Amino acid sequence: MLILGIETAVEHVGVALGDHRGTLATATVNSDRRHAESLAPMIEFVCAHAGMTLRQLDAVAVDVGPGLFTGLRVGIAAAQSLAWALDIPVVPMCSLDVLAQQAARTEDDVVAAALDARRGEMYWAVYKPGDGRMMRLTEPVVTPPDDCAIHLAERDQYVTCVGSGFVRHHDSFEALTRTTMRADQATWPSIDDLLVLAGQQAAREEWVEAHMLEPLYLRVPDAEINWATREGR
Repeated sequence: MLILGIETAVEHVGVALGDHRGTLATATVNSDRRHAESLAPMIEFVCAHAGMTLRQLDAVAVDVGPGLFTGLRVGIAAAQSLAWALDIPVVPMCSLDVLAQQAARTEDDVVAAALDARRGEMYWAVYKPGDGRMMRLTEPVVTPPDDCAIHLAERDQYVTCVGSGFVRHHDSFEALTRTTMRADQATWPSIDDLLVLAGQQAAREEWVEAHMLEPLYLRVPDAEINWATREGR
């Protein structure tokens, strides 16, 4: 299957095109919150670089979160538009699943993946290696970092920690003696890992129709919080 992968849930934008041969073309830029302006030219670039056209796509994969609310909406809208126009399915990807995948090939320990959620919180989930991918031990949640630290301490297992959540809130985890912070790894989900996982899911036909695609927000958008505060709710 020829799959187009889209990553807009975090501060950078990533696009990749691949099939059974592997990744054919990829592009990543630090968008500085300009996801909508960056995405379309990047899709054109990877298609041209791979010598493919959008009409040849069999599926589109997109990060549905958790992550930046505006970025999520941009990526999901683009994936839906392509799926509707080309009559192809969408493979929804969780940003934490993709983030954890970077430790799948090198670690036997339990892996914790976390993204900074701002407002003194982090998105996180815990995984174990299995069958070439990371298997969830917990579902994605958004909590203060101390809640994650308590959970990891109570597991009493060696844990490899990856992601911007651990970088941003490093102080909360300093007292843990059985954790390893992977400072050598990227702190964001990789578009290459997203494409690999999407290929595995597509092979199992774990996809949805465009109208069924839903973002994984975990909490209400900041705009709604600010509006409720102004209204005194």
